[in-house]
Amino acid sequence: MNKIFSVLVLVVSLHLAAQSNLQFDKRFVQSEDKWVAFPKDSTDNYPYGFIYIDAQAGLTLDYKGTFKIDEKGKFIPEKTEVERSMKYRLEPNNNLIAFIPDSKFAELNIDKIPDWLKSYKTGEGSVERLYQWGYMYNGWNECEKALEYLEKAQKINPDYKGLRTEMAFSYNCLKQYQKAVDILKIALKSDPLEAYTNKELIYAETKNGNLEEAENVCRKVFKECADKTYNAENAYNVLQAYYIKKDIKNFNRWFAEANSHLMNNPQFKPLAEQMKAELKQ
Repeated sequence: MNKIFSVLVLVVSLHLAAQSNLQFDKRFVQSEDKWVAFPKDSTDNYPYGFIYIDAQAGLTLDYKGTFKIDEKGKFIPEKTEVERSMKYRLEPNNNLIAFIPDSKFAELNIDKIPDWLKSYKTGEGSVERLYQWGYMYNGWNECEKALEYLEKAQKINPDYKGLRTEMAFSYNCLKQYQKAVDILKIALKSDPLEAYTNKELIYAETKNGNLEEAENVCRKVFKECADKTYNAENAYNVLQAYYIKKDIKNFNRWFAEANSHLMNNPQFKPLAEQMKAELKQ
């Protein structure tokens, strides 16, 4: 009987521990519309709050306060004298936080979805909003998440300005290069000399192994695009593709053809020269 009782106590204790255990395995960019806890501070308190996206500020933390976890696994919020909203803009990084389990919301006296959040959800299903959220997630290198928003926007208005190019950025990020090529060619039908769209196409073509096509797009851009912002990057992407293939003949040919774009750029000049030197060895 005593053995059975001991086993039951152990099982209950493990269950309580599992409920109160915070798993610090999430990044800020994975935590939209979530209650989160930060690692405990020097007083053994866990700072916590709600992460959401502000259309202007980006990832934002609505700081709620701190809590302790007692020996029974209960979350006990620390009382604060001043009840006011404290919001902090979050920079995407690799700091890890934990999602607060739904089972602990009542202990912390919080609602799963704060009432104030609805003011930030205006126009949530509009193509403009979906595009903006996709653009932000791409900027945070969360391209799979970005596509969730961008594909919803596409269903509403596939011709929304910049949408196809932003989707292509996601595809390139996810190494789905043919999808990027296909959608960029559609985008370029209406604006064939858009510099950024051509840049994404050149990148996708080089990664897809279509170097002759990438060169042709480069030549068109060099000659016809008024915006020269990406010329050096475009030239470098083709050059790098030949370098990776150890195709010395075509590397040297393209190095000579695109020399003015490469050698006049302080970022890409040393990289191009280093590749050339390595291929000579």
